[in-house]
Amino acid sequence: MKKVYLDSAATTQMRNEVIEEMTKVMQNSFGNPSSTHGYGRTSKSLIENARKDIAKLFKVKPAEIIFTSGGTEADNLILNSAVRDLGVKRIISSEIEHHAVLHTIEELAEKYDIKVEYVKLNAQGFVDYVHLEELIKNSTEKTLVSLMHVNNEIGNILDVQKVGELCQENQVLFHSDTVQSIGHYEMDFSQLPIDFAAVSAHKFHGPKGIGFAIIKENSGMRPLIFGGAQERGMRAGTESVHNIVGMQKALKLAYENLKEETQYIKELKAYFIEQLKSNIEGVKFNGGCENLEKSTYTVLSVNLPIPTEKTPLLLFQLDLKGIACSKGSACQSGSNTGSHVLNAVSNPEDLKHPSVRFSLSRFNTKEDIDYAVKELADFLKELEKRNTVMS
Repeated sequence: MKKVYLDSAATTQMRNEVIEEMTKVMQNSFGNPSSTHGYGRTSKSLIENARKDIAKLFKVKPAEIIFTSGGTEADNLILNSAVRDLGVKRIISSEIEHHAVLHTIEELAEKYDIKVEYVKLNAQGFVDYVHLEELIKNSTEKTLVSLMHVNNEIGNILDVQKVGELCQENQVLFHSDTVQSIGHYEMDFSQLPIDFAAVSAHKFHGPKGIGFAIIKENSGMRPLIFGGAQERGMRAGTESVHNIVGMQKALKLAYENLKEETQYIKELKAYFIEQLKSNIEGVKFNGGCENLEKSTYTVLSVNLPIPTEKTPLLLFQLDLKGIACSKGSACQSGSNTGSHVLNAVSNPEDLKHPSVRFSLSRFNTKEDIDYAVKELADFLKELEKRNTVMS
């Protein structure tokens, strides 16, 4: 059976070079980085070299890179500490953030009685910048804006420069979940007015279980996890050396090949849209993902012209044919409540039909897309035929 992986927004296939680098570290550099003997010093050196390399990529100080278990922990660290340690009393966010942000904000609102406000979104799910400016300028208490750079379900891109400048002008802190953008876009944090960011390695062909937070130096933040003095006292626990080195390698390769791979995947996405329109009558695209300039080149959220109750059958059939994709996001795939993102941005008519998220990487081909479109079209034709017979 042919296998086609079109779920890279959930997780990416690791590059072989990353696996080789990690294997080498696991075999040869197994010392605890906190140990003072040679084995420990070797591991510590690998960690600090990785920190310096990563900091250089994003033009931040090495001390501003805090290694975490991934994007979710980084978001939690930043949001909790902003309220607990920095005195934030008000958070401005949106209803289509990742649950790592939304659920954390809900918990903070309950625990610390902070005020939470959600910026309006337009019909395609893009932030209403006029409303955002109103919310920011109405700040009478210490405020944090938390808005993701690239939406993981519909691919919409936030103008982080514009938002950051708005925050900076009004003495408001700005946190951005950049999990779907780091490794896919060049980001110069010496120029971008972003105070805090969250990153996850498995979104750019690196290992799972590792990521980092970018936290501006002398921010006043304190750790979320206590126990040891690792990560300059910001994150207790023995560091995962092989994962950190794997992430370093994955980032290095991502940016060395960025221009070429971006163009290649962008062309694949354009081809995918064209083929879906040509072969499936009534197909629609959620949010702004059909717009190749306003949405990320890796994500395509497709609304299909069949009843929503056929979603389980559709996903089962695609899986049976070896096609991996998601109903909304991978984090939502086991939920019966539907995608909170699609519920927030879709009109009632579109919500009557199933949506599937396809996401692309450097490992995909036009043959993959042809196969996926054919199986989708065949499923819809078979469904239509059955409905005709039954009626």
